[in-house]
Amino acid sequence: MDKHLHVTGWGIFVGKKSQRLTIKEKGELKEEIPLIDIEEVTIDSRGVSLSVDAIRELVKHGVHINFISYNGTPWAKITAPGLSATVETRRQQLLAYTDERGLELSRMLVQGKLGNQAATLKYFAKSRKGTTTYEHIRAASERIRALEPKVTSLPGRNIEDVRAQLMNIEGQAAKAYWDMVCTILDDKVCFPGRRHQGATDPVNSALNYGYGILYSRVMGAVLLAGLDPYAGFLHVDRPGKPSLVLDAVEEFRQMLVDRPILARFRQGMNIVMGDNGQMKESSRKAVAAAVLSRFDARDKYEGKRHTFATILQRQIRHIASFLRGEYNYRPHIAGW
Repeated sequence: MDKHLHVTGWGIFVGKKSQRLTIKEKGELKEEIPLIDIEEVTIDSRGVSLSVDAIRELVKHGVHINFISYNGTPWAKITAPGLSATVETRRQQLLAYTDERGLELSRMLVQGKLGNQAATLKYFAKSRKGTTTYEHIRAASERIRALEPKVTSLPGRNIEDVRAQLMNIEGQAAKAYWDMVCTILDDKVCFPGRRHQGATDPVNSALNYGYGILYSRVMGAVLLAGLDPYAGFLHVDRPGKPSLVLDAVEEFRQMLVDRPILARFRQGMNIVMGDNGQMKESSRKAVAAAVLSRFDARDKYEGKRHTFATILQRQIRHIASFLRGEYNYRPHIAGW
C-alpha cells in the first residue's frame, strides 16, 4: 500500500479527527485515513485547505507536507524542526566539496544516471526482440553504457576540476536516451524532444510533473538523513537552488518517473491539456498514480527485495555515510 497521500482539486479540506486524517470536498466527507498509514502528503492545486490540527498531527508523526505547482515544481514543504540531522554530517558535507569525496560522489551519481538510462531502454526493448526496433533501442543503450568508463576515469582533485567534463558526458547520454523516446512510444503520442520549464506537450508535461513528485520525496529523504539540501556537488550552487536534491535525483529519474510514465503512454494513457497549457486535474491524478505506484514496486537491493521508496531513502542515507567517510557509495541500477 502506498503511504503517500496526493491531494488535488478545488474545495478540498484536510482535517483531523482523533487519530485519522479526514478529506472533505465541499463539506462532504470523502475519506478518512489513519495517520499511522501516511508517510507523506503532496498538494498540487490551489483551493485546498488544511487545518492547523491536521498540520500539527502530521508533523508530529514525522510526515512531510509537500506543495507543488500544476507543472510539478515544488514551492514549499512543511516539516518538523527536529530532524535527524547531525552537525558532523553537515560539516563533512561542506568540507567534501573541496576534496575527492565530492568528486567521487558526483562520478557515482552520473554513473547511476547512465546505468539507469541504459536499463530503462533495455526494459522497453525486450518486448520487441527480433525486430529492427529492438536493435535500435539496444544500440542506444550500449552507446550510453560505453560512456561510463569515461565518467570513472576523469582525473581531478575536486568536483570543480571535472564538472564541465561530467556534464558533457551526461549530455551525450541524454541525447542517445531521449532520441529513443519516440521509438519507445511507437508514435502513440507526439514527443517533440525533451522540454523542461514551460513544456505544453503531454509527454514532457507528464514527465515534469512526475519529477516534481520525485523532487519532493528526495528532499524529504535528504532532510531525514541530516544533509543540507542546498549544498550540492554536481549542480552549481545558486541562492534558493536545492543543489544536493538535484544531484541525488539524477540516479532515480529513469527508474521512478520515466519508466512508469512512458509505460502508461504505451498503454494508452490520455493526457488532457487545458487552455493554459497545463495538465487538467484528471491527468495530474493519472500521472501521480503512475509514479506513486512505482514507489511501491520492489527491486533487488542489498541482497533482498525492497520497495523503491525504501531504496531511495537508504541510498540517501548512504550518501550521508559516504560523506562522513563510513561507506563506499554505489548507485542503484534498477532491474529490467
